[in-house]
Amino acid sequence: MLMSQKYDVVVIGAGPGGYVAAIRAAQLGLKTACIEKYVGKDGKSALGGTCLNVGCIPSKALLDSSWKYYEAKEGYKVHGIDVKGISMDVPAMVERKDKIVKQFSGGVATLFKANGVTSIEGHGKLLAGKKVEVTAPDGTVTVLDAENVILASGSVPINIPPAPLTDDIIVDSTGALDFTSVPKKLGVIGAGVIGLELGSVWRRLGAEVVVFEALDSFLSLADEQVAKEALKTFTKQGLQVRLGARVTGTEIKRKQVTVSFTDSEGEQQLTFDKLIVAVGRRPYTENLLASDCGVDLDERGMVYVDDYCATSVPGVYAVGDMVRGPMLAHKSSEEGVMVAERIAGHKAAMNYDLIPSVIYTHPEIAWVGKNEKQLKAEGVEFNVGVFPFAASGRAVAANDTGGFVKMIADAKTDRVLGVHVIGPSAAELVQQGAIAMEFGTSAEDLGMMVFSHPTLSEALHEAALAVNGHAIHVANRKKR
Repeated sequence: MLMSQKYDVVVIGAGPGGYVAAIRAAQLGLKTACIEKYVGKDGKSALGGTCLNVGCIPSKALLDSSWKYYEAKEGYKVHGIDVKGISMDVPAMVERKDKIVKQFSGGVATLFKANGVTSIEGHGKLLAGKKVEVTAPDGTVTVLDAENVILASGSVPINIPPAPLTDDIIVDSTGALDFTSVPKKLGVIGAGVIGLELGSVWRRLGAEVVVFEALDSFLSLADEQVAKEALKTFTKQGLQVRLGARVTGTEIKRKQVTVSFTDSEGEQQLTFDKLIVAVGRRPYTENLLASDCGVDLDERGMVYVDDYCATSVPGVYAVGDMVRGPMLAHKSSEEGVMVAERIAGHKAAMNYDLIPSVIYTHPEIAWVGKNEKQLKAEGVEFNVGVFPFAASGRAVAANDTGGFVKMIADAKTDRVLGVHVIGPSAAELVQQGAIAMEFGTSAEDLGMMVFSHPTLSEALHEAALAVNGHAIHVANRKKR
């Protein structure tokens, strides 16, 4: 066992929480090391975590490629563009995705060098006394001494007993990024963010897609009005979403998988060429914590932290998917920055009430703040403004008119409590709402601002006006 030098900060994990924390700590003058064990498809060490390597970035690459194909095939004619003999080269699409991943992974390595972060390959384990044991790929063990440790080991897909991963037939979200051809029939277990995004990719390319959702409700985390519109739209696009469908077993024969499930019609079976298991993710803490390190886990296997991501051990922090809150890359990154700032002695904090959520289907779905159901449960009186993209000149010009912008404001103070969007550029519009809400905006404030015309942003402006019955380009509802 080799003993190494002392660091001000040692980060375990180089995903969106870990690498951002390491860079910010180094920027603040702290001697920082970041440990990562992940190996990419090329057999080399890869920084960036799940998000960059097998999550956010590669899935967006496939979503964009598949949407461009679908648009060329189905959507160009209305613009007067005639396209014949269009085809999709799936290996080329996947190769492009891999190039993007490699580019950004290499980008993190470059940022580490530029900021003076020491990058260490291997598996990190927290020992007692803020020591970190590193097992290198060749089995060599080193122990680092740290003033502060940031745990950022992320999460992994949840596997379920009825559908064990098998070769390239039953796969998780990672395997679904590497299909070499379009499956004729594709099953997806889980109608959450990952299941809908991956199902959309392969549906656009021609697969017959069935999505199994055990819950009786669709997108229960989203606003009910948005979820209802989403289900209607996805069904129209050809995604078959089966609610209240609990998968009970799978059987593979002749390179096909038969899925047994129960729903309101009883026990049923369907056969697919591929099956994606996308039922959620769990914290990755395997061999991360020595039994005497003092860090506590909660009943869900997450590392217990306070509002500032401090664990039960002074000087040890945890961020991202392994702690409470939504498993979102942007939440992880901001927690990483907050922790680095606090280690450096600054009074940093994070607003957990305004973390945007996005589903990158088409139309996009996004929201920030509270929805109607949550506010009713809290007994808050509110007003609602809705503006459909069908009334937006910019959306009509782009032939992308599905969905709407919805704004919810406090009935007494007019303060904006939530922004919910389904439609073109939903993520960007919701971010505008988040910026405004961070500064405590009222719907009237947004209504008095000048928005450029014609833009999709005008839909946010009109929704704000509609909250108080002042919308110009759509009939107003009566105020509550």
